[in-house]
Amino acid sequence: MSTYSDSDLERFVFEPAKRSGRTEFMRDRARVIHSASLRRLGAKTQVAVPWENDFQRTRLAHSLEVAQIGRELGDSLGADPDLLDTACLAHDLGHPPFGHNGESALAEITQGCGGFEGNAQSFRLLTRLEAKTFSPESRSVGLNLTRASLDAVTKYPWVQNDGQRKYGVYHDDLEIFNWMRQESQDLRRCLEAQVMDWSDDVSYSVHDLEDALVAGQIQVSNFERDLPSLYEVMNSDYGLDASEAEAIEALGRLQALSCWPDSYDGTHRSLARLKDLTSQLIGRFVLAAEVETRKVHGDQKLARYSANLEVPREQRIEVGLLKSIAGHYLINAPVSQDRYAKQRTVITDLVEMLLERAPTVLDSIFLEDWQSARGDSGRLRVVIDQVASLTDVGAYNLHEKLSTGADAQIEWKP
Repeated sequence: MSTYSDSDLERFVFEPAKRSGRTEFMRDRARVIHSASLRRLGAKTQVAVPWENDFQRTRLAHSLEVAQIGRELGDSLGADPDLLDTACLAHDLGHPPFGHNGESALAEITQGCGGFEGNAQSFRLLTRLEAKTFSPESRSVGLNLTRASLDAVTKYPWVQNDGQRKYGVYHDDLEIFNWMRQESQDLRRCLEAQVMDWSDDVSYSVHDLEDALVAGQIQVSNFERDLPSLYEVMNSDYGLDASEAEAIEALGRLQALSCWPDSYDGTHRSLARLKDLTSQLIGRFVLAAEVETRKVHGDQKLARYSANLEVPREQRIEVGLLKSIAGHYLINAPVSQDRYAKQRTVITDLVEMLLERAPTVLDSIFLEDWQSARGDSGRLRVVIDQVASLTDVGAYNLHEKLSTGADAQIEWKP
């Protein structure tokens, strides 16, 4: 008996396969890999500025690593590995230039027109903005992924409510969202979405640590001294609600690992030891989730809504502590705040200048949306879609052209 039903494999618009031998989830994975949105992640910020050195991860590198982790964890539980690949590769497609800083800037600008949230923007890209499939009514339905794949990408399966910071869909995009969730009317996430989410947490908690050590931005010897600050960031920024004793114990467990480094000196041997650390930490966190899930749900194949991913609290706190290291030393660092302020100015200026000069300076793929937009709110959403699609470099370049009046150099024409 198949783990996935005919309903799971259904697409919003029926599309027969172009050749035999491919599963529906293989088709979904291919569509994401060939998408413009995935390519653009190669020039979008993960945590550090992508071009500061040749080692730092971009948002694309992060997504590939999340996919490797999620594919193997999902497969070990009985979920389809291509489906997990799709969910993990697509989970950050909606992130704008400048990472979470760009996201917060756009959220502030869009308070009066439905807000901005990276996960909701990912859903919008997959179901509307990416160019692949049109409905019989001549309306874009984006990549037209299967119901199960869209559901697996949806980290927050609810629409925005007042004061809610995290959500998975804008009110404008509810038609396909409701179709996707027609068999799951509560707020539960499918198993694949939970695997994607945990793989995301594992990946960036470990790899941001690796990047920061290689770049000389942190020192392992400072963690114990700065634990009170790390503990505060862990709870305030990442919502763990852990006790100080739990944080102390988590650091102690990590320090007791054979792979835990005393320092990083930039040598080849030191880098090899650091790579062993990342490998062992990922293995630790993935195995803990696999073992705990099997302990609770048994040995049968698990997929969709047949089970939850079970992660031991100790490992959740360890991952949260690792995330707080990047949060404290990098994201919240005073030196970062000046850069964030400049980036927010670029985002704000871009929205204002595009609104003022649209539709002349709009990318041609957004012109039809601009012409059919309802009122100022609808036109603002079109501009937001364009700004959010930009890479970091693209945002700076467009800002320079619009600021200097070099509109003629912009080659976006119908």
